[in-house]
Amino acid sequence: MNYYNNILETIGDTPLVKINKVNEDCPALVLCKVETFNPGHSIKDRMAIKMLEDAEKRGDIKPGGTIIECTSGNTGMGLALAACVKGYRTIFTTSDKQSKEKFDILRAHGAEVIVCPTNVTPDDPRSYYSVAEKLSKEIPNSYWCNQYDNLSNRQAHYESTGPEIWKQTEGKVTHIIVGVGTGGTISGTGKYLKEKNPDIKMWGIDTYGSVFKKYHETGEFDEKEIYPYITEGIGEDILPKNVDFSVIDHFEKVSDKAGAVMARRLAREEGLFLGYSAGSAFAGLLQLKDQLTKDDVVVVLIHDHGSRYVGKLYNDDWMRDRGFLDDELKVKDVISKKSDKEFLSITKDITVREAFKMMKDRDISQMPVMEGDEIIGSITETTVLNYLLENPMNNSENRIESILEPAFPMVEVDLPCKQLSKYFSKKTPAVIAKDKAGMLHILTQYDIIQAV
Repeated sequence: MNYYNNILETIGDTPLVKINKVNEDCPALVLCKVETFNPGHSIKDRMAIKMLEDAEKRGDIKPGGTIIECTSGNTGMGLALAACVKGYRTIFTTSDKQSKEKFDILRAHGAEVIVCPTNVTPDDPRSYYSVAEKLSKEIPNSYWCNQYDNLSNRQAHYESTGPEIWKQTEGKVTHIIVGVGTGGTISGTGKYLKEKNPDIKMWGIDTYGSVFKKYHETGEFDEKEIYPYITEGIGEDILPKNVDFSVIDHFEKVSDKAGAVMARRLAREEGLFLGYSAGSAFAGLLQLKDQLTKDDVVVVLIHDHGSRYVGKLYNDDWMRDRGFLDDELKVKDVISKKSDKEFLSITKDITVREAFKMMKDRDISQMPVMEGDEIIGSITETTVLNYLLENPMNNSENRIESILEPAFPMVEVDLPCKQLSKYFSKKTPAVIAKDKAGMLHILTQYDIIQAV
């Protein structure tokens, strides 16, 4: 029989998936290392089990002990899984900017979660770093993993992530793009790959409000660079020991909005339901695409799953409140997505039966009625059919003007689709828009559903 002894044995060997749409004009082959296939749905499973097992080998934690960690959620998830299998208690400190889903998932695995304020300095006693360290000193037989400075973190990626990518790409990888938080992923993966081929470029994705990019380029730790940001899982206000700046070739900053919008595109266009930092990584890819060629093979390492962000970046209200949805679907977008853009209309002089046959042959439910270039009314299949059923057959030759209904409303092409709801009703199944070229288009609720 083919089975694993426990869930921890399923960590690693995640697939590479080709990206086909969101890479737009990027000339390179772009592959996504889909780390959501790990049991904790995150790349952090790799380093979580490595940190714990190294601690066990050193005797830093004994059976029945307590695992303590400061985490944005994903490392905590990996440690929580390990604790379930190995019988440890877990206490995680995290910051209040993290999604509620992360807290709930950790608690579902039996963890105690302590939420600390985000907008305090790392050495503040209220910070999630300080609280974790304090607990580790107070609780007997406890071990603070400290993923930021614990070098088992980057060693895990040197031993697993790097070799996997090298093997999966048959050594053809030219660029790695990954968000940088603790620095373990980019540093461990980069060290291994650069030993295989020093020309491989390691591009780290940073966020505005983080110190990484300026420090890498100038060697200056500038506190003026530090300010609150929304993006989760990447960027820091400290310099973790796991960040090996000598391995990283370039840092690219990505805005909160760009990361959130791109994550939603990945879900909608690629079928990849990924986390916030994945959106940032792909947004960074597009910002750097002019530096790539058709011969390049780019691997984008993603951190976690979109289920941790359902209440945030996958929630329209949350996105709208932060001004991230100004690129929302508009009438002109629906028009562009329609496969059949022909504007079908009739004149008031044709018969009811002729109109019914035309609607039946073209499989349409409503039509505008024209007199010259002017829209004077409309008909719907319901009205036409009711007329034919309720009247003798000889009256079916009556002209359509006898059952004319009001014209469909005209709307602007720049109107957001969310505002179309005030136009649609049982009596108004369609609207009409005129594009910049002067062409008329009819839009139904079905057209909008197809576009969405």
